[in-house]
Amino acid sequence: MELIGEINTFLYTYFLVFLLLFSGIYFSIRTRFIQFRFLPQVFKILREKSHEEHVSPFGALMISTASRVGIGNIVGVAVAMSAGGVGALFWMWVTAILGGASAFVESTLAQVYKRRDGEYNYKGGPAYYIESALGSRTFGIIFAISLILCFTYGFNGLQAYTLTSVFEVYVGSESFNGGNFKIFLGAILAILVIGFFYGKNKASAIVTSVLVPVMAIGYFIVAFIVIVSNFEQIPVVFSHVLEQAFDFEAIFGGFAGSAMVIGIKRGLFSNEAGMGSAPNAAAAAHTTHPAKQGMVQTLSVFIDTLVICSATAFIVLCSQENVGNLQGMAIMQKAMEGYFGSFGMHFVSIAVVLFAFTSLIGNFFYSQMNFRFITENKMALNVFRATAVIMVFVGAQINFSLAWDLADVLMGFMAIINIIAIIKLGGIAIKVLKDYEKQRAEGKEPHFKASDVGIENTECWK
Repeated sequence: MELIGEINTFLYTYFLVFLLLFSGIYFSIRTRFIQFRFLPQVFKILREKSHEEHVSPFGALMISTASRVGIGNIVGVAVAMSAGGVGALFWMWVTAILGGASAFVESTLAQVYKRRDGEYNYKGGPAYYIESALGSRTFGIIFAISLILCFTYGFNGLQAYTLTSVFEVYVGSESFNGGNFKIFLGAILAILVIGFFYGKNKASAIVTSVLVPVMAIGYFIVAFIVIVSNFEQIPVVFSHVLEQAFDFEAIFGGFAGSAMVIGIKRGLFSNEAGMGSAPNAAAAAHTTHPAKQGMVQTLSVFIDTLVICSATAFIVLCSQENVGNLQGMAIMQKAMEGYFGSFGMHFVSIAVVLFAFTSLIGNFFYSQMNFRFITENKMALNVFRATAVIMVFVGAQINFSLAWDLADVLMGFMAIINIIAIIKLGGIAIKVLKDYEKQRAEGKEPHFKASDVGIENTECWK
């Protein structure tokens, strides 16, 4: 399994970090920093109504935010700072700020090339805009495969591992690592997901839409209490973050393990900007202009990283507990116990269990959507579902390093394919943005028609 770690190090050290930064800067310049210019308009867009059977812009925001908010916002931040130092938080912020422009482009493209899925529903995402705009079904299938590998076997393996690791503090390390506890828990978890993986999307959507917002709001309230009660420490925290973020001797002395690389990795895992997953949710929204949904998805990136991840970081950095010898979930449990006693430890444990479980469901349906892009064969789909269930069990058995390295590697390959695609197709998103700006300048409520800007091969904007 050392090979996975070596691929992970090579992929991010020599390639992906620079590709992510380049694409974020490139699209920020080409869109004239859309992530800042149109932020005030987003809140007006979110109030737009749609037919009761359609997914509204606000609904799409909630779907994509729910897919982003999870263990990456809690455990991922703790992992980033324990591995790369507190300066990693700054590079997570950079990933979100620059990635906001990439998120705008990929989600706008997903809207332009979405397809009807029944009378009131839509489907789409990178596989669809690659096929329609680049004219390559093969390239679209390659992306779909990369997403399936990433979400079904990488992310869901990590989610299962993280959910299982929550219980180590309760049963003790010896019983947790030496007995059959992980086998038992993995089997229970695999049985629980069968109903969702083989069931209807509606039941999964109801569970996810209820649990994720409730836990996210509850977690943010707890984080807010911690920040307010430790407000005098915030300037010191910011100072330490910036100081370590720009420790160039440390960065270039050990680049693979530096705050920059670790922060960008964990930032991408958390907010998914430019990775190609959120466009699957963005395509489902009903809106009058694709650029509107692009702006909404930029807001989702900011909520995820600049708000929720920062809240987690402040919880850890303001803590008086000694967490230096801990890793992953144990850091958050110890920090929260220091603030709120046993309630704090139980609360963050329950939050992570629910976030991880709902992410298992959400990740699978992203994967299933892309599997159906490749084939609608029911036997093949059922075999795929069976392997997804097995991976949940396997993920509960693997160790910390393998869980994170495997997720990072598969996420990296998926992000590379999508970034190459959106760089090639970025001009289309810019045309759409200019059309939106032109209509607003004329005092109109923007309505999009593909032929007005010379875009072909669209199904929903003729």
